Amino acid sequence: MTTKGLERIPIPRDKNDDYTRDAAAVRRAFAEERTGTVLEHVAQYSLDPSLLPGNVENFTGVAQVPLGLAGPLRIAGEHAQGDFYIPMATTEGTLVASYNRGMRLLTECGGVKTTVVKHSMQRSPVFELNDALEARTLGEWIDAHYNEIKQAAEATTSAGTLVEIRNYIIGPLLYLRFNYTTGDAAGQNMVGKATLAACIWIQTNHPHRPHFVLSGNIDTDKKHSQMNTIETRGKRVIAEAIISGDVLKRIMGVDAETLFHVRQISQAGAFMVGSSNNGAHSANGLTALFIATGQDVANVAESQAAIVYAQLLTNGDYYWSITIPSLVVATYGGGTALPTQRECLDLVGCYGAGHVNKFSEICAATVLAGEISLSSAIVRGDWVSSHDRLGRNRP
Repeated sequence: MTTKGLERIPIPRDKNDDYTRDAAAVRRAFAEERTGTVLEHVAQYSLDPSLLPGNVENFTGVAQVPLGLAGPLRIAGEHAQGDFYIPMATTEGTLVASYNRGMRLLTECGGVKTTVVKHSMQRSPVFELNDALEARTLGEWIDAHYNEIKQAAEATTSAGTLVEIRNYIIGPLLYLRFNYTTGDAAGQNMVGKATLAACIWIQTNHPHRPHFVLSGNIDTDKKHSQMNTIETRGKRVIAEAIISGDVLKRIMGVDAETLFHVRQISQAGAFMVGSSNNGAHSANGLTALFIATGQDVANVAESQAAIVYAQLLTNGDYYWSITIPSLVVATYGGGTALPTQRECLDLVGCYGAGHVNKFSEICAATVLAGEISLSSAIVRGDWVSSHDRLGRNRP
């Protein structure tokens, strides 16, 4: 098949001001003419297109996602304290109901304890040398000039702080892992700009002027990696609770001993297949929260990794914790300031500077609620019937 002679018809843009209702209407008319699809619902929105530079290109309309509310979820964290109603944007029936049930259980058992234990955001450039000895020598030179490199990196940002530079050598390649803290921003772009400035400083000041590539992929941005599970990317946050055996039986219809037995089976299965998460479904709650609050949803790829640790206590109660080692979230910048996203962040008291640790704890507590609810449904046997009852919406 040949495409010779076919004319490329570009999407129309307004060179003077492309973020207006008129510009969006022109693009919808263009799409309707080219495809025959009427974009009636895409055209219905309340936000001002002038707010969107930096968030989207070729703005044409909106994709509306239903928003449900779950809670209250009682949290006793360092930063999140009190009862919270959680906004969840999803098209999956049963999701909000399931999380709501888990939140009820946790709240009746006294709530969730949450702790942010570490924060780190990375960029991972690679310097190409002639051989491994030169790579090792450059790594030693970088260690010796760390303070100057740190100064060059931090000159590009008011919020980012370079904490350390680690190096890993493969043949003549020196992989560097720059670790930063980034305030209330998720920080991927921030650390990219800072690391570029640092690498230019290294290249300019080192006598051999070594060539570099800004990303060597060991930061695994928007991808899972075992390194990030161990070392942390974004926030490392833990949610834990002691669940009363009596309350568990009353609300979930299962007993702690059976739940713990099935946990061992599930954990063995996750180990066998090399899963990045030995729990049930962290991605469900995180995705719904991310869409509602203006997070970069692709960060679910790494944020969903988790480690469940549980104990069956001698008094018949159940200790349940989940550790999320790579939670990448923000309360400032990106999509967080857009109208509906800001409202959802305001619902949980997390919009703006100074709230990212609080929001991280809310995310972890929400995930724990979903883990408990789904795991209990699987044990009790009402997982499929619940989806049949609440999750079937077919044309």
